[in-house]
Amino acid sequence: MNSKASQFPKDWNIQEIKDSDIQIIDGDRGKNYPKKSEFSESGFCLFLNTGNIQDDKFVFNNCDFISENKDHQLRKGKLQRDDIVLTTRGTVGSLAYYHHGITIENIRINSGMIILRSGREINAKFLYQLLKSRIMKEQYMLYSSGSAQPQLPIRDFNRIKVLLPPLTQQQQIAAILTAYDDLIETNNQRIATLEQLAQQIYKEWFVRMRFPGWEHTSFHHGIPEGWYFGVASEFFKVVKGKSYKSDELTENVESMPFITLKSFNRGGGYREDGLKYYSGRYNKEQVVYKNDVVMAVTDMTQDRVVVGRVARVPDFGSKGAVISLDVIKLVPYAITKSFLYSFMRLSGFGDYIKEFANGANVLHLKPDLVAKQKVMIPPNALQEKFSNLVEPIYEQMDALSKMNANAMLTRNLLLPRLISGKLTLKQAHAGL
Repeated sequence: MNSKASQFPKDWNIQEIKDSDIQIIDGDRGKNYPKKSEFSESGFCLFLNTGNIQDDKFVFNNCDFISENKDHQLRKGKLQRDDIVLTTRGTVGSLAYYHHGITIENIRINSGMIILRSGREINAKFLYQLLKSRIMKEQYMLYSSGSAQPQLPIRDFNRIKVLLPPLTQQQQIAAILTAYDDLIETNNQRIATLEQLAQQIYKEWFVRMRFPGWEHTSFHHGIPEGWYFGVASEFFKVVKGKSYKSDELTENVESMPFITLKSFNRGGGYREDGLKYYSGRYNKEQVVYKNDVVMAVTDMTQDRVVVGRVARVPDFGSKGAVISLDVIKLVPYAITKSFLYSFMRLSGFGDYIKEFANGANVLHLKPDLVAKQKVMIPPNALQEKFSNLVEPIYEQMDALSKMNANAMLTRNLLLPRLISGKLTLKQAHAGL
């Protein structure tokens, strides 16, 4: 922690993790560590991979399970309720909280993770909120080593400092911050429901081919009469983003907002928490505006978490935003913007195209490959009908994403302000 820590309330305690009431539990790295052949899509115990921890919570997609017999062979690394998982290799400092609402009963960490278990002096929910705060994330980076594959060994993690108020205050702070998390999660569920609705419409019209007027349409080799079939470059253009240096990124809101791969959330939206600004040079083609379609083409892990993910750009005002080199802009020709987004997001194109990404430590998808794929596009009139139907759905999703962005910004500011003494618990309660 920096010198600002001296400003924290007098009854708060600052100490290194090794001296705190936090137990660090490593995973089992012995001879019984599961081999790839011992994983299955279902089973007795979930064996976590890095893709299961995103946005500081569990995501149970692409899960690896081990058998009950294999689970019994392992000595360490099994979760208990209220445990916190932290990644220590690759993407360092991602967290997830094993709360009682998670239905999976048996979970183990892999070799790139640790378990943090709070004792009687620390509220588990408060510890989770503290550990995922920007204050702590900066320390993870400070104590990490290695460039191609960053690591945070336990001996170094033990040196990280935590700031702990009395237990009663921990519980109060946790309740406030958790309320924001609950709001965000509720909105995420609503966004997912709305996207499912849009996807059902898309599949009914353009996969099952029951679009308006399909009964009177002739099909030739599976293609409806009047539809277009060809390479994607006939329907949209790919614009590469801007390469940049770290010193060109700034917190100055007068500069241009800067969209990077970290901007993408799982719901197909754009996350504005932690937004950076760009002070360097760029060309007009690299600027995006409200509802423009962008795709991530680079990822820092081998789990293909972000590559191929598509989002609609939020409203940054008349000046727009600049896209980074790990993002491409998809510029439609004779195709509506809503249909382009729907095709890229709902048809499975994004999941398909990410399989072309390659690289050892950094996955990269060549933008030209996106434009070379074969696509089938309905006539403009049908695109317009579809767009008129789904655009209100997307607008609701955008509004909820915006609400979440504001909630995240507020939540992320609360803990530092409480720590600094600029905000009291009473004031924080009043803000809910």
